[in-house]
Amino acid sequence: MPSKSIQFQNERGLTLQGKIEFPLTKKPDAYAIFSHVFTGSKNLNATRNISRALTLNGIAVLRFDFTGLGESEGDFAESNFSTNVADIMAAAHFLSSNYEAPKILIGHSLGGAAAIYAAKELDSINAVATIGAPSEPDHVTHLFGLKLGAIERDGQAEVNIGGRKFTIKKQFIEDIRAVDLEGITKNLKKALLILHSPQDSVVEIDNAAKIYHAAHHPKSFITLNNADHMLSNKDDAYYAAHVISSWVKRYIDIEKKEVLKTEKQVIAKLGESGYTTDIMAGKHGLVADESEQLGGNDFGPSPYELLNAALGACTAMTLQMYARRKGWKLDDVSVHLAFDRSYKEDCMACDHDDLKLGMFDMRIELEGDLDETQRARLLEIAHKCPVHKTLAATPEFNIVTG
Repeated sequence: MPSKSIQFQNERGLTLQGKIEFPLTKKPDAYAIFSHVFTGSKNLNATRNISRALTLNGIAVLRFDFTGLGESEGDFAESNFSTNVADIMAAAHFLSSNYEAPKILIGHSLGGAAAIYAAKELDSINAVATIGAPSEPDHVTHLFGLKLGAIERDGQAEVNIGGRKFTIKKQFIEDIRAVDLEGITKNLKKALLILHSPQDSVVEIDNAAKIYHAAHHPKSFITLNNADHMLSNKDDAYYAAHVISSWVKRYIDIEKKEVLKTEKQVIAKLGESGYTTDIMAGKHGLVADESEQLGGNDFGPSPYELLNAALGACTAMTLQMYARRKGWKLDDVSVHLAFDRSYKEDCMACDHDDLKLGMFDMRIELEGDLDETQRARLLEIAHKCPVHKTLAATPEFNIVTG
């Protein structure tokens, strides 16, 4: 997906580092801001996977590092919940000044609570989605364990969170305990989507129920069954993002727009890792990938599977068009295809110009009140669908670099 590294200043004058990921369409349907988990960063797998799925659905996403985390300036020990909210506000101001005002806030864990708070102050926000968010932000203090007493007694202490050491000061505890998330949620009056796993052992599912009951409609709850708090399984993150992108389009105005940045029909753009490739075909977004065994993420069909799909779809459409023109009662067509090749092995043999890449194995099922003559004719027509003829003709390729 297209992306751009950006930086902006927060209210303290510190430079925060972020990245905007854009859909392959010329103009996004809307802009969203993603606020990450406590002590996390913009580059966590869940954050990146959710952003990828949102961009495939036409939503541009700004993800950034909070003060003192990741690549952003500042001392984490001097940050707190209030500074996180202020950082989200600064990100929204950056988008408003350089692109367009954000309409969506998405927050993971404590970032979800901060997103609700920030949404109350941002007029442009129409919808908020939280993932594993605590109903009371001071819930995070359980991560400090026995060090909580030391923080309150001595003013600060070093705590271990997720295998990393952080200095937590008493001001953080005092700030987070002053947060009235329930009161803010009751007065939010914006669309709210709450996603939470019943198996979340970091922020228990009861937190989602409290947020839900405090909020006014429109509000929705989605169970992320069997997911952990960090959405470490990419399938869980991907599912959450697709739910968010589908849900949010009820609450944003989508302008009619030019769908491609090219005079061609399709764009395919390699992502940041593995073989995951974003595709825009006309106004439709999809993903191609390779299996995990071959080093991919298995986010979508492989190139050969897409080739099979194109041939199968074209065959079915062509048969239906022909039958309708003839007035024949063809009720349904199923095209089963196999093209048993190893894409990785064939890529390794790309230097061999005389390599023949095999044969399509196709089985066609025709349903309807058809006599034998009609069935035989339809099987003949199957060989004449445009994609079939294109593949059989060995077309020429005009490839240029740009």
